[in-house]
Amino acid sequence: MKLYDREMYWNDKFQTDEAKFDKILIANRGEIACRVINTCRRLGIKTVAVHSAADALAVHTRMADESVCIGPAPTSESYLRMDKILKAVQDSGAQAVHPGYGFLSENTVFAARLKEIGVSFVGPNSEAIHAMGDKIESKRIAAKAGVNMIPGYDGAIKDADHCVQLANNIGYPVMIKASAGGGGKGMRIAHNDEEARIAFRLSQQEAKASFGDDRMLIEKFIENPRHIEIQVLCDKHGNSLWLNERECSIQRRNQKVIEEAPSVFLDPETRKAMGEQACRLAKAVGYDSAGTVEFLVDRNKNFYFLEMNTRLQVEHPITEMITGVDIVHQMLRVAHGHKLLHQQADIPVDGWALECRVYAEDPFKNFGMPSIGRLSRYVEPTHLPNTRCDSGIMEGSEISIYYDPMICKLVTYGKDRSHALDTMVVALDSYVIKGVTHNIPLLRDILTEERFIKGDISTNYLPEVYPDGFKGKQLNLRESQELTALACAVYLKDQQRSRTFINQRRIPVTESKKNTWSLNTLINKVRIQAQVTKKQEGFKVVIAGDVFEVKGNLSFTSPLMDITLNGEQRLLQINQRRGGGKYDLRFHGTVYPVTVLDDLAYQLNEHMLEKKVVDTSTLVMAPMPGMLRSVSTAPGDTVAEHQEVCVLEAMKMQNSLVSAKAGKVKKVYFKTGDTVNEGDVIVELE
Repeated sequence: MKLYDREMYWNDKFQTDEAKFDKILIANRGEIACRVINTCRRLGIKTVAVHSAADALAVHTRMADESVCIGPAPTSESYLRMDKILKAVQDSGAQAVHPGYGFLSENTVFAARLKEIGVSFVGPNSEAIHAMGDKIESKRIAAKAGVNMIPGYDGAIKDADHCVQLANNIGYPVMIKASAGGGGKGMRIAHNDEEARIAFRLSQQEAKASFGDDRMLIEKFIENPRHIEIQVLCDKHGNSLWLNERECSIQRRNQKVIEEAPSVFLDPETRKAMGEQACRLAKAVGYDSAGTVEFLVDRNKNFYFLEMNTRLQVEHPITEMITGVDIVHQMLRVAHGHKLLHQQADIPVDGWALECRVYAEDPFKNFGMPSIGRLSRYVEPTHLPNTRCDSGIMEGSEISIYYDPMICKLVTYGKDRSHALDTMVVALDSYVIKGVTHNIPLLRDILTEERFIKGDISTNYLPEVYPDGFKGKQLNLRESQELTALACAVYLKDQQRSRTFINQRRIPVTESKKNTWSLNTLINKVRIQAQVTKKQEGFKVVIAGDVFEVKGNLSFTSPLMDITLNGEQRLLQINQRRGGGKYDLRFHGTVYPVTVLDDLAYQLNEHMLEKKVVDTSTLVMAPMPGMLRSVSTAPGDTVAEHQEVCVLEAMKMQNSLVSAKAGKVKKVYFKTGDTVNEGDVIVELE
């Protein structure tokens, strides 16, 4: 990928005669494994992939020079099996292990075991991981190092009663989170005593399941802060530098959705102060790799230490885009024992980069509930300039319940924020994903929302902008007319196509002489009338006196229709053709069910009975695939409105499912430990 006539890693210094590893093993999967392999290929380093049985044909397995199966699909039997990975290291002769993020990336025992067998860990030393991985201990070290701190309790919470007591001492709202946590897991906000008890219980369960450590801590929750982190890079010779900041405030359930670098909010003085404190903390623990120090920043630019992630961060590509530094390469150099080649003065803020985390999630359910399935059609927008796709899947890949539902990290770059935003919008519109539900509708809507464009964001952005949840892009009158014009053109092209028989002379075909039509479109049950005329290069559509000229690629063989509407580009995708003039059209990111009918068909359609909406208030259904961690009701029990009846674990997140109404339990269809699919009825009330 070229960026304004420069290489992506234009500032990545290295010496051609420098010693390097011959072979490394990547103890991870998916996009991060592919990311590490790409750098190793550039450097001429051979790679070994480990994989579960479910990932035997995965992209990272195919990309690596060698691959080793380490167990069945569940992570507890494969990617978390330290013994199997260590055996793969020894059997393959790998000289180093890159852990990626997640799994064993912050496991001190794993790092120490590698050191014992003479294999380099491409990450920090186990002592630094231990110091920063324990959030209670890390706060003590950070305070001693002179890093700004959030008010809280210095120690672990004993039980639910102790949690409530501490919360009242600190003052609500409070954040209750796992001491060994990360990635938004084992973390909840409480505004009163009841919420504190529930948050403590659920977060502790999540922490136990995800990290094997159920110690919890509590601190003051800073309301409406920004989440800004500093990328640091340190070597084994006492050198350190910071690679600027990343703005990560757009989050749902404490997990990042959109990141950008630099932050629109920081001034050079604040950036420098945060960078220096981050490096001070890194030096205090003898840090010797790439890492990230996370801060909360209030409206007055006061910043407070949150945690340090002792691994390669998910969103590292945007830092690479504005600094030109290949962070994976520098991690490999440091792990081999080399000194940093960069000085702080070598690290620029050059341009702007955005990252959208494209997930297999339903954004209409709590801003994103996991979706599973097989990718029946998949086309990344890599044809666009200044666009980068870090993914580990391909057409035909399966998104399963066993792993994180991330599809891709979509990154765009521009000379400024406006250019990066414009490119990202086009990239999202050009991204073809079929077979699973995805969160592109939400991502695109955020990027075109007024507050986001102004940079007026905080970690509370999503509930503030979408207080009733995300409902899809709400079309204004002009946009509805544009969609109508495009739908009419698609409908007439479809009608023309259905009457065309290529290379078939036996069937007499009479070419229609008709070139004007009176059509009706139904979008969200609203009728819009249109008069359409066939033109040489497309269609002329007149709606309420407004004229729309539709030209361009109206081919049903292409997953993406690149069309001009009155000379302006519009990207349209047909998600599904249902027949009878019914289409699911993806327009401005959101899929709209559209019906196109001629006048007679519309008149007859008015007599069709509407399908009755089924009352599901007596049913507790699974909002996503997952495993039941607990079922707290039995037939004959009486439950109150909003009472918890079960806890569903999906992608290691604990989700409390409650009854929509008070009533008596008629039947419980599943038990603790059972796996459920989206839409399965778990509990039924009378």
